[in-house]
Amino acid sequence: MKIFDKTNCAQLLERAFAEREKELISVRAILADVRASGDDAVFDYERKFDATELDASTFRVSEEEFEEAYKAVSPELLSSLKKAIANIYRYHSRTGRRDNVVTENGRTTGYVVRPVASAGIYAPGGTAPLSSSVLMGVLPAKAAGVERIVLATPAKGGVIAPLTLVAAKECGVAEVYKMGGAQAVAALAYGTQSVKKVDVIAGPGNIFVTLAKKEVYGEVGIDMLAGPSEIMIVADGTANPAFVAADMLSQAEHDVLSRAIVVTDDRALAKKVASEAEAQLARLPRREIAEKSLSSSGGIIVVDTLDEAVSIVNEVAPEHLELYTAHPGELLKKVKNAGAVFLGGYTPEPVGDYFAGPDHILPTSGSAKFFQVLNEDVFTRKMSVISYTKEALHEDGADIVRLAESEQLGAHANAVAIRLKEEGV
Repeated sequence: MKIFDKTNCAQLLERAFAEREKELISVRAILADVRASGDDAVFDYERKFDATELDASTFRVSEEEFEEAYKAVSPELLSSLKKAIANIYRYHSRTGRRDNVVTENGRTTGYVVRPVASAGIYAPGGTAPLSSSVLMGVLPAKAAGVERIVLATPAKGGVIAPLTLVAAKECGVAEVYKMGGAQAVAALAYGTQSVKKVDVIAGPGNIFVTLAKKEVYGEVGIDMLAGPSEIMIVADGTANPAFVAADMLSQAEHDVLSRAIVVTDDRALAKKVASEAEAQLARLPRREIAEKSLSSSGGIIVVDTLDEAVSIVNEVAPEHLELYTAHPGELLKKVKNAGAVFLGGYTPEPVGDYFAGPDHILPTSGSAKFFQVLNEDVFTRKMSVISYTKEALHEDGADIVRLAESEQLGAHANAVAIRLKEEGV
């Protein structure tokens, strides 16, 4: 494990969304193909990329497949899943959809909130089946009041992981399609013979999924452009080095491109964390992935003060941020940019990944500076509401006419002036 100081850590901290030309060319070709040929193109790409043979009768998951999935999930695991669903749905439901309309002096202004009609949720199924992403994508849409929620997830060799299907069913989703990658995004955005297009696409995926979402934005809404997972841990001398190392590895095992960084003002802690990480790494089932991740994108940065650590946090804008210090609440007041923040030594990142309630679909690669965590707002839109009484229009009319005329928009001005003249004003 590499240990840096603030003068030589620049390369470790650099990361931005990469628009890779080779992948982008492939993505654009797939999008065009699916748009032109619909189901047939999706089936071709599923055969090519996932070794999945599909036709119109097997494309959508059947009730029999859901039933078989339930048989493969233990009662204990199903119980845990249901508890997680309850927590996550309750969290996303507690704010509600709130209109904001105010009437003052004959002038009614504000907005009303409406859910989109349909949402497409993408759940990855590449290096590991992520059933938790089903919960995190579907439940905020459900809490927002979206009537039609569609799930797209890869079926490797024609098989979707049982818990993924059970998670979908438990969340109330019956429309599940066996498709992944850019072809899934294309089907959701444009529609095919079998898949009716949606209004919003949400959920994480690989570079092909992310680039595809970027390309179809405007045709549909999207949640964010998510890249490889990342964690930054700010720790002081009170932190347990074994805990800190474990939390680094919890992200490093996701992908060889994942990033895990600790920032501390205690050099002794840095050395202990590095030693612990090496010891724990040897016991991991996904050791090879985690090892490559830490080697290329992981490390520990030693700074002079925790304020310097927070400055680094705000510049990097990490997806996951753990504040593992004596007074994490005080540091939180200074944090401006992060996807999700975990406070204290007994709130490791997996608590948020699976169970607590807040969503784990988060902005990465510094995009937490302008994107936010997936939440029910992604699946709603605000419509402005304006209503003037005659008296209010009389009071404001001359100003409105004057502003319209300043832009040489005579018809705009007349739409107000004609009403003023009728009243003899």
